[in-house]
Parts: sequence; C-alpha cells; structure tokens
Amino acid sequence: MSGACPTCGTLVLVGEAYCEQCGHALGAAGCTACGAQAVGADGYCENCGMLQPSGRDHVEIELEVAAGVSDRGLRHSRNEDAMALTVAGTVVAGVVCDGVSTSPRPEEASQTAADTAAAALAKQLEEGADPETATREAVRLAAEAVVALALPGEDAPACTYVSAVAGGRQVTIGWVGDSRAYWLGSASELLTGDDATPGTHMLTAWLGADAGHIMPRIRTFTPDGPGVVLLCSDGLWNYYPEPTALAAVALNATPRAVAQRLTRLALEAGGHDNITVLVIPFGLPFGQGEQAETTMVFPKEQQ
Repeated sequence: MSGACPTCGTLVLVGEAYCEQCGHALGAAGCTACGAQAVGADGYCENCGMLQPSGRDHVEIELEVAAGVSDRGLRHSRNEDAMALTVAGTVVAGVVCDGVSTSPRPEEASQTAADTAAAALAKQLEEGADPETATREAVRLAAEAVVALALPGEDAPACTYVSAVAGGRQVTIGWVGDSRAYWLGSASELLTGDDATPGTHMLTAWLGADAGHIMPRIRTFTPDGPGVVLLCSDGLWNYYPEPTALAAVALNATPRAVAQRLTRLALEAGGHDNITVLVIPFGLPFGQGEQAETTMVFPKEQQ
C-alpha cells in the first residue's frame, strides 16, 4: 500500500517514517491546511498562518437535568466558544461564553470565563446567596480572570458572557455582550438584549482587560408553566433568532437531544460561526436534588 507525501506529493509507502524526496516526517501531525510541520506553540502554522483545530472542536456536556453542545462550525479553524454547567442543591446554573475573534487567545478567554463563573455560581448559591447576587459575583470574578490572561504588551483577550440560574419558581439571567438567553414554553421569548450596535455585531460590552467598568445586565422572571431555558452563542441565533422557531425544536425531547438538534440545524444552515447551545429544562421533575454526574465527550470528528 502507498500514499502521497502531504508536503511534496512524492509517492511514499505506508510505514515509512520520512519522505525520501523532501524529508517530511510522515508520522507527525502537520498543519491541517498545508501539511507543513511548522505549527507553533500558539497553534498557528508558521508556513500558511492557519490556526489549527483543538480538542474543543466538538464538546458535549450532560447532567441528569441539563445538557449542552459546543461545535466549531464549518468555517472556523478553532472553537472559540465555551460552556459550563453546575448544580447546587435543586438549582441548575449554566454559562455560555463566546471568544472575541479579533482579540488574542479568545478561546482561552471564553473557557476561563465560563469555568470561573460556573464555580462562583455554585459556591455563592451553596452559601445562601440569592441568584442575582450570585450572578453579579460570578460576572465580576469571570471578568477578573479574563483580565489576568493579558500578557505585557499584548492586546487583551476578550469574550461575551451569558448565564442562567434556574430553580424554585424563578429564572435569573445575567449577560454581557451578545450571547443570548431564551425562554421556550407556552409564551416563548428572548430574555436578553444584545450589547451591540444595532444591526451589527460590533460589541458595546464584553469581558476583557480593555472592557472598562463592567455592568452586567440581570433579569429575573417567573415562568407561567414548564419549559426550557436556552443559552446560546450567535452561531445559533444568527440563523434562528425567533423564539417560536427554537421552541418548535426544543420542547418534548431530552436536553442533550435538543442541544444536538439545534447545533445540527445551525450546521445545516451554513455553520459560519462557532455554535454553543445549553438546554436547562424548568418546571419539570428534577430527580432527587443531588448533583448528577457530568459526562464529557470530545473531540468528535467534524462532519
């Protein structure tokens, strides 16, 4: 059996360690765009400049009571979105962050913010803080963690933020930027207002060292019946912004199935951006109120 060298195209035999023509290391992983063995520590190919895929290309998280999917989409070389889920007693909290692509290391900013905020929400709620107080503290700590990522002489990493705390009879939403929260039920509605210039994706608020004083917007509401709290990045809502269209897919299925379906719809619509979807059922049986196991599946081969 034989194949071609990814660098020069010379015929090579399976099992050969190097191409006899150009010396390319056949067993080493090269740039996914040009095949060159010149990928730097920052993840960029030093030959063609392409940012390489990472283990976050497709991630799924699932609790007994909620689930999420994050996918890099079809056009981006790396997933710069991040998500997190946690349970505190009988309260579910979720976070979605979208890295700002024009900033350095946006995938670091989003993952740091999501992880920091989820941990802060769980801690605050377990200590008896009300959801609005917990949300404000989570945003503050997430913002500080993103600021700390900035290196001397470097522009600041940045990301958006949206979270939900669902428990009892109320849902509390907090956001900075244009990642969104929806209520999907008998009276579906968009719960957030984008921090962006109208008609554009130019953010007016974000998390990052150059963001200035951050004032998260917070909304608490009491649903009139069972339904679903949906958190998502613009990779989904750019294609499906209307609550009724989302509700048609999101109701009467398991949280993980809903997240997978909505991600697939965004991919089928073009997948121009990273896609992240968190699904938190509300007003439905919660189980025994104990924290469920978290399962993570990654990476999955991009379709």
